[in-house]
Amino acid sequence: MSKNVSDQLVETLVEAGIQRIYAVTGDSLNHVNAAIQRNGKIKWIHVRNEETAAFAAGAEAQLNGLACCAGSSGPGHVHLINGLYDAHRSSASVLAIASTIPTKEFGTGYFQETNTTKLFDDCSCYNQMASTPTQFPRMLQSAIQHAVHQKGVAVLGLPGDITHLPAVKAETTTTLFRNNPIVIPSKDELLQLAELINSYKKVTIYCGLGAAEAHDEIIQLAEKLKSPVAYSYKAKMAIQYDNPYEVGLTGLLGIPSAYQSMHECELLILLGTDFPYTPFMPVDNKIVQIDIKPENLGRRAKLDLGLCGDVKNTLHALLPLIEKKEDDKFLLRQLEFYKEVKKNLLYYVNDRGEPNAIHPEFVASVINELADKDAIFTVDTGMCCVWAARYIDGTGERKMLGSFNHGSMANAMPQAIGAALARPNQQVIAFCGDGGLSMMMGDLMTIVQYNLPVKIVLFNNRSLGMVKLEMEVAGIPDVETDMLNPDFDKLAEAMGMFGITINNPIELKTTLQKVFQQDGPALITIHTDPNALAMPPKMEFDQMKGFAFYMGKMMLSGRTNEVIKIIKSNYKHLGEMI
Repeated sequence: MSKNVSDQLVETLVEAGIQRIYAVTGDSLNHVNAAIQRNGKIKWIHVRNEETAAFAAGAEAQLNGLACCAGSSGPGHVHLINGLYDAHRSSASVLAIASTIPTKEFGTGYFQETNTTKLFDDCSCYNQMASTPTQFPRMLQSAIQHAVHQKGVAVLGLPGDITHLPAVKAETTTTLFRNNPIVIPSKDELLQLAELINSYKKVTIYCGLGAAEAHDEIIQLAEKLKSPVAYSYKAKMAIQYDNPYEVGLTGLLGIPSAYQSMHECELLILLGTDFPYTPFMPVDNKIVQIDIKPENLGRRAKLDLGLCGDVKNTLHALLPLIEKKEDDKFLLRQLEFYKEVKKNLLYYVNDRGEPNAIHPEFVASVINELADKDAIFTVDTGMCCVWAARYIDGTGERKMLGSFNHGSMANAMPQAIGAALARPNQQVIAFCGDGGLSMMMGDLMTIVQYNLPVKIVLFNNRSLGMVKLEMEVAGIPDVETDMLNPDFDKLAEAMGMFGITINNPIELKTTLQKVFQQDGPALITIHTDPNALAMPPKMEFDQMKGFAFYMGKMMLSGRTNEVIKIIKSNYKHLGEMI
């Protein structure tokens, strides 16, 4: 039997190392599905929503390097978009197959017609339509090559009427070339950087995900410079562990110590980061930046020097040029402040909360204690992100995935699907909010169908917590933030998944321990304190004023008991704010 275009697609994916396609099967994808079954070396993961497919593929790509999802004509394309935006902004190498209507119907307003090149233009690094079997193999190779080396989403449009046509052998190569070039600044640039670094006493290092492979070199640099090391959320798991110089993360979810270290230094060194955003960036000190993507240089701050290079190799070349500093007063002051900040964070761990109002900080700290050394965490956007950021520790082997750039709700559970399939021998724990999980509940069935041992920890605060906080600090009444939730235990039971609810903080640790040790998936609903606040590392005056107005309005409207609960739940945070 001669090969058709779908067979050619599947064989190329297998050769590139792709093990599965996340998709909803149907119409223009049917021949591709059939080819997968014939080949037998790749698996079709049948999700309930193409958005889940894109999120899962994005998670797998971040863990394993390359992944694939697909969506069929029209609505299937549109459902993919949110997850593809997230993958693209997370620099995840994802190939998206956008199968579509017959070629003869292009431009006629045909049933389920979408213009894929327009639709996916803003969330891809490659976006083309293969309208003939001759074009297809060359475009497929180019799409995969773009996804891998530009670290983004590559979309290949595939009309349904060519998927079963005879394959045409490519005139050019179809092999994926996995290159790993060494990119460092020039010798003169390195000397210029070393001279700048050597001329300042108080230096702070700030690391992003681009510095994840340079942990040891960063420690060596910090030791030479007597420098505190701060990091972004995405870099925490890679930079925090075995790091005597770390002072935490900054940004909206960060803590004051990292913010202070960046603002009190004379020279700030940004390594492999396109973060924090300008409101958290100092303006009065010298700033240098090293990034493999030169287009990122100076995008968040006014730089005195910006260099293109891979962080690990650049630091390896730079370290011999750096003079060792003896004065460690600046470093010790920052470390002492970090110790105080951590002590304050522990306040909410020691005060566990009350029945049906368990402190989410306590929940996250217990999970941190119980989770495996190489656990993979996926975290929903919102309050779940805050608790994971502040209480889950890096070990050098743990991974943390979230919608950190795109900021989508409902990402954690779909990403956990991709993580569990990509790393079947590692523990996967999803931090889900009740708002996020209820958006994509249908794909709990995907977890059950493939018996993925994902442990879903549902922080059920009966509200859209982050939105509520945003409204509070703006002085706006928190209307339409309350959530009417189902009985999640019964929902889990109906779907064939183990479900349990934890209402009492005394039972939290032993219950989590038992569930984590069970085989198979589980949905663990924890009734957390809806009044728990997550303050940023620095509160602006307008935010404090807005929050005060909000509290005053609540009291005037007869909600005094709610004000008392908020003060009681956030005694430490409010004291620091005042």
